[in-house]
Amino acid sequence: MKHYFLLLIFLGLFPTNSIAQEDTLFPSPNIVLNVKPSKTDSRIKNADTPHFIAYNPTIKQGKLLLFLPGTNGIALKGPKQLFYTAIQQGYSVINLSYINTPAIARICKEGNLVQNSNCAEEFRNRRVYGDTIFSLIDDKPYDAIVNRLTKLLIYLSKNDKEGNWGSYLENGKPKWQEIALAGQSQGGGMSAFIAKTHLVARVIDFSGGWDYSAKNKIADWYSKSSVTPIGRWYGTYHVREPMAATILKTYKAMNIPDKNIYALDLEVPVGKRAHSNGVRNIGYANEWIELLGKGN
Repeated sequence: MKHYFLLLIFLGLFPTNSIAQEDTLFPSPNIVLNVKPSKTDSRIKNADTPHFIAYNPTIKQGKLLLFLPGTNGIALKGPKQLFYTAIQQGYSVINLSYINTPAIARICKEGNLVQNSNCAEEFRNRRVYGDTIFSLIDDKPYDAIVNRLTKLLIYLSKNDKEGNWGSYLENGKPKWQEIALAGQSQGGGMSAFIAKTHLVARVIDFSGGWDYSAKNKIADWYSKSSVTPIGRWYGTYHVREPMAATILKTYKAMNIPDKNIYALDLEVPVGKRAHSNGVRNIGYANEWIELLGKGN
């Protein structure tokens, strides 16, 4: 595997500062790649820390698991035990680097929410697709999640033939039916937002945020119809996280089946947060397998 990486670097396909990184949590024959967003789209300047990509070329290729971090999340510091489990389940994995600050809850509140009850939906639309105007954040159209994913898949399809990344593209756009979405906190909400309007293989919302349309009223977008069948929706939360009740209310509004909602309750280690425990605690490995299903 080291010779494979060195060959890529020698050929100039993967600059040493951006890709072909080894990771002890992903032993050979797993391949781990790190790619800066600006390498895939030169217009990108903000949130340019590398995307994290991992897969096992000896396993029959299955779906792509696209993971979206939460607020202040760094792709290279994502929940790698969860990602390793996903690879064993037959997925290729991308933990996407995108602009995830400020949090929606920091912007769509108080006066901003009074003036615009659709604040949270418009915020998410701007950050996901970049094709609408939303003046309260500075995200540029090319900074959008979908553009970053598209440009990364195109880049990988050209530079990492072994990964067969072109199978996740269709006419130069993400082939959503071959992509399972997952994310934590803000990223969980972004995954759910995308699954509302795109037919995806599966969506797993880990403690996915708490958007409001008015004081004590969850945002209307949660209740909108979904293109992705409801049976493919999954949600988790930790019973001890401060917003647990509100998160559960959003899951109910999205019509996630009760059997697909996981109320996690393992002890949270000292100094750690219940809010992120669902993607970090290896004690949930069996739950992760159920949530992920078979990628291939």
